[in-house]
Amino acid sequence: MSTLAIPQTSTTTWNIDPAHATAEFKVKHMMIAHVKGQFSKVTGVLIFDESDPTKSGVEATIEAASIETREPQRDAHLKSADFLYVEKYPTLSFKSTDIKVAGDGELKVQGDLTIRDVTRRVTLAVEGPTPPTKDPWGNTRIAISATTKINRQDFGLVWNVALETGGILVGDEVTITLDVEFIKA
Repeated sequence: MSTLAIPQTSTTTWNIDPAHATAEFKVKHMMIAHVKGQFSKVTGVLIFDESDPTKSGVEATIEAASIETREPQRDAHLKSADFLYVEKYPTLSFKSTDIKVAGDGELKVQGDLTIRDVTRRVTLAVEGPTPPTKDPWGNTRIAISATTKINRQDFGLVWNVALETGGILVGDEVTITLDVEFIKA
């Protein structure tokens, strides 16, 4: 009688904790300062291979209407057809396609970012994931911090106004920062 060897896997599933996940952005305003904002409704899943992080994968969805910049008129404009057009495109999404180890505790996560039904390849510089830790309610958590830069025009976000003194009202380069906690499924 033969016994089949069952390979041991170190793959675990982790769900984004929406209460502890933010997607922040900053973009130049009038070419002199940055406007910062965030999306507060982030969901998704990480399939993490602890023995080989390059075999992992992550997907995330952001509710476009959860954008907030601390200025209601600007938020309304960002939700309009000039920018995110949340009525027609209610979500932004990311799906990883390739993960590389970039150093101790650092990864380069390449994937497809979709905004307004336009998908472009981006690379996130990721710190983490952190070692697992137990929270007071018995959940096991890990966290990551990630950054990337995009050109908003690549995603159809082309609205702008020329300034009287030269230049433009809204810069094209957008820095995106993600701070996310995951709970083990």
